[in-house]
Amino acid sequence: LLDISHTTIRELPEELKLLVNLKCLNLRWTGALIRIPRGLISKFSRLRVLRMLGTGGFIFYEAPEDSVLFGGGEVLIQELLGLKYLEVLELTLGSYHALQILLSSNKLKSCIRSLYLYLTGDKKSIIDATAFTDLNHLNELWIDNGIELEELKIDYTEIVRKRREPFVFHSLHLVTIYSCHKLKDSTFLAFAPNLKSLSLFKCRAMEEIISVGKIAENPEMMGHISPFENLKSLDLSYLPELKSIFWKPLPFTHLKEMGVRACDQLRKLPLDSNSAKERKFVIRGEEDWWNRLQWEDEATQIAFRSCFQPDS
Repeated sequence: LLDISHTTIRELPEELKLLVNLKCLNLRWTGALIRIPRGLISKFSRLRVLRMLGTGGFIFYEAPEDSVLFGGGEVLIQELLGLKYLEVLELTLGSYHALQILLSSNKLKSCIRSLYLYLTGDKKSIIDATAFTDLNHLNELWIDNGIELEELKIDYTEIVRKRREPFVFHSLHLVTIYSCHKLKDSTFLAFAPNLKSLSLFKCRAMEEIISVGKIAENPEMMGHISPFENLKSLDLSYLPELKSIFWKPLPFTHLKEMGVRACDQLRKLPLDSNSAKERKFVIRGEEDWWNRLQWEDEATQIAFRSCFQPDS
């Protein structure tokens, strides 16, 4: 085991290739790591666990040509394809093309547990989220700086036809979407029944978290959808156009905390007197926003009054 996680290391030395029996390499949240020499990862032929969530994510486009991070991670994936013992993979990629290469490998798809897409400079406006349905062990998904990203598209009809069930992202527990300024919704999350943590931050065009229009395109789905049943944490920050989380009240059986900041258009929460029956969760936000909220009825407003904690 070699654990360099949560450090400010900038490059891995060539000498690490002498660790021919290395089975686990943890580089999680090494955001300043810019140089991983080409040919180094492929030398770890016995590697079973590779954790690279957040690796080089903040300076991906400064990676030199002799680093496997150059070009958004395409070179890295080519090296990973040769690791026949690999079982667990957490990965940061800097381009949609690198993601497509990853998704073309059944071996890597079966290993991936966490995926961080850092899309600064990527011109892709639509990502086909249907492809994520093949990642059967994906626990964490981060999408960051998709400046041109307008849609996380999902072919619901095709999924239901193929899977014969409405829920497809069974293993997905955490989703974080940062600074995707053209993204208007994140409707694919309606099909992640075990989601526990959702954070949406600085998505300036986002109007709905789950789009009623997109779900209504598939009427047979309407009765099956009750998202966020296992959600524990919901964080909504700097979403100036957000008007709706969901179009009707939700049970929120497991919710512990909801944070709403700088979401001035969000005038109604998907709550009624049956939501979160024990009222053991906290709603954090600005007092001015809270006072402007519209409620299902007076009983609901009274029921949730004690849950609110104003931001200091």
